[in-house]
Amino acid sequence: MAPSISIREHIRWLPDPASEPTTTLVLTSAENRFVDIRILKPTHSPSTESKREDVLPLSHLDWAFAGTSTSVPQRGEDGKAFAHSTWKHWVSSKTRDVDGVSDEGDMFPLPEGRVLEKGRMSNPATGVVTEYEELWFDPPFRVVEDGKGDGEGERGNCCVVLQLQDDEHEARGVVVRVGQYVQGVLRVGEGFSLERWEWKGKGKDEGWQRLVRMGDLWLPCGPAMDDGRLKEEGEVKYGEYLWKVVELSYF
Repeated sequence: MAPSISIREHIRWLPDPASEPTTTLVLTSAENRFVDIRILKPTHSPSTESKREDVLPLSHLDWAFAGTSTSVPQRGEDGKAFAHSTWKHWVSSKTRDVDGVSDEGDMFPLPEGRVLEKGRMSNPATGVVTEYEELWFDPPFRVVEDGKGDGEGERGNCCVVLQLQDDEHEARGVVVRVGQYVQGVLRVGEGFSLERWEWKGKGKDEGWQRLVRMGDLWLPCGPAMDDGRLKEEGEVKYGEYLWKVVELSYF
C-alpha cells in the first residue's frame, strides 16, 4: 500500500448538518501504521494565553491516537466499490488501556481525491452511538528539498516510522513522516505529548515548521525529518528511551 496523507474536511453526526471543529490530519505509512491528530480550532477550544501559537495546552486537543489500519475491498448492492477499514489503536490520548480498542468505517471514493467515510460510533457530545459521516481529502505529496546535499530530492518522497515501546516505564510512542508532514504521539504513564510539523517549501517560509506541540515529553520528529541519517531497523536514543526505525522507504 502506498503511504497517504488525509485531511478531514468535515464530520457529520446524522441527522445534524456537517461541521469541522478541528484541524485533523492522518498520516499512514506503507505498512499501514498511522498517527491521527485532531486539534480543536480556537472557537471550539478553551481560551488560554500562550507565548507561542504552536505550543498549546492539552485542553485544545480533541483526540490523538496511533496504531495500525486494515482495509478490505467491498462492493455495495448498487455494484459500486468501497472499502471497509479498521483502525486498531496502540496508543491514545484518551486512555492508557488500548487493548482491544479499534474503530471501523466504510470508505467510499469520490472525485478530486476525496473519500466519504460512513460508520457508527459514540458521539462525544451526547454519549450515544450515532451514525456519522466524515469527508476526507488526500492532498498531493510535496518532495522535501532540504538543501543538505544528500540527494533527497532525487530519492523522491519519504516515508519514516519511529516506534517506542518501553513497558517498564509504561511508554508507547509513534512518529510517522509521509512526504511533507511529520506527526508524533507519546504516552508515558499519565503523561501525553504530541507534535505536528510541515515542510513549507522554498521561499520566505522555507524549511520544516512546527504547527503544534502539546505536552513536555520529547518526540523524535527532528530525526524523522533528517532521513539521510536513519537506516531501517536502526535506533534513535534520547534519555531512557530507545526509538526503533521500523519503516524507511521512498516513493
